[in-house]
Amino acid sequence: MHASPPPSAAAAMPGPSRLLPLVIALFFAWGFCTVLVDVLIPKLKATFSLGYTEAMLTQFCFFLAYFVVSIPAGLLISRIGYLRGIVLGLLIMAGGCLMFSPAASMGWYPAFLAALFVLAGGITIVQVAANPLVAGLGDPSRAHSRLTLAQAFNSFGTMLGPIFGSSLILAAGVTEPTPGMTDAALAAFRVEQAGHVRLPYMIIAATLVGLAALCWRMRRSPVPAVRPVNHGDYLRLLRVPQLSLGALSIFLYVGAEVAIGSALVNYLIMVGATTSEHAAGNLIAVYWGLAMVGRFIGAWVLRYMAPGVVLAGCAVAAASLALLAGTVLEGTVAAVAILSIGLFNSVMFPTIFTLSIDGLGEDTAGGSGILCLAIVGGAVVPLLMGMVADRAGLGLALLVPMLCYGWIAAYGLLVRWGLIGRARRAQPAAAG
Repeated sequence: MHASPPPSAAAAMPGPSRLLPLVIALFFAWGFCTVLVDVLIPKLKATFSLGYTEAMLTQFCFFLAYFVVSIPAGLLISRIGYLRGIVLGLLIMAGGCLMFSPAASMGWYPAFLAALFVLAGGITIVQVAANPLVAGLGDPSRAHSRLTLAQAFNSFGTMLGPIFGSSLILAAGVTEPTPGMTDAALAAFRVEQAGHVRLPYMIIAATLVGLAALCWRMRRSPVPAVRPVNHGDYLRLLRVPQLSLGALSIFLYVGAEVAIGSALVNYLIMVGATTSEHAAGNLIAVYWGLAMVGRFIGAWVLRYMAPGVVLAGCAVAAASLALLAGTVLEGTVAAVAILSIGLFNSVMFPTIFTLSIDGLGEDTAGGSGILCLAIVGGAVVPLLMGMVADRAGLGLALLVPMLCYGWIAAYGLLVRWGLIGRARRAQPAAAG
């Protein structure tokens, strides 16, 4: 009657206490990799003389992988299991990181987009497996709290990632090509500037291979059961309102979070909070660090408060801050407003995720695939925000994530008031 195995099943598994820290490490790893795109954007934007819309193609290609890979990943994991799926995903992530080296040598923007797509494809596989796995490793009644705690370590990765990336990618500055450069000089300039991207991704690739080896050693650990799924199961699951509307909420949440993170460097310089891209890149760590703090707090709060209420309250606060940041546009107040959104972003993803898969039982892998498919919002919403920014400025563009948060607040209240159907009522046979 919960997304995780029944208590008797959970109690019978000796592996969770040993496996949970490893799975939480995965959350850290993909958070660290994902947030580096925020640091990469200003570097590539200057190197290749891109507009906001063109620069946001980095996020579009990265999060497009979720749309392309999520359903196949759910099918794959339902057949080979959570841990083997995670190993495969980590190796694909490492392959994507290695692709940054030839992309830098060519100094060609589309090659960077291809590397980001492959990296994100691996992350998608890992995420489709890890989210339901961590929810199922232990007491089902604590699934919301446990996934929020794991997401806190994801935010720890997203806090450290910008500092790491900024020190290696932005420390040398962000330089645009000189007008009137010859084609040969322009190509040499782009190769030289793109070379700053190579080292951090080589370091990450080596780390991911080591993490994959560790997961392979743990592949026989007891984990929750996964029922094989097919495409027909996805269509059936989409008829569960709590899951389908939850997928829409994931789409809008990830889109809003990524859109704001992607614009932070340019926004902070625009409002006068700093004049250095390196310093602005470091301030991205504040945005994600507040999300980490909020998730540790949320893991405790969700033990005592209804998740729908917590979700709605945080979404209203985030929408209000986005509106403030979009209207003030000057100095410390604007910077504090936009960075503080990270605090209220904190519990949204894990709370939406666990609310959406509640009651799916052995269909959880299929439900997770649908929810990870919805992460494609990180491709669509930033691109939309970039288009608005090119035409009307970054301030007005912040209305885009503000509207996203408005729907998320509505979803939390609809679930709390019992106005949308749950899997346990729609599919009694799957409830266990």
